[in-house]
Amino acid sequence: MEKKLLKRIEVLRRRLNKFGLNRELIDNEVVEVSQQLDRLLNQYQRITSVEQLSFW
Repeated sequence: MEKKLLKRIEVLRRRLNKFGLNRELIDNEVVEVSQQLDRLLNQYQRITSVEQLSFW
């Protein structure tokens, strides 16, 4: 699951970077992709935090 999530994060990160070169930062599609990326990054953070706590 973690690898799949990282792959989705990378795809959105690349897409956002590409949009950032060609569109204004307030463009609806840029904002939407940014929000999707934020959600995935937050999800990844929760997963890795739980794993770190489980280790101890």
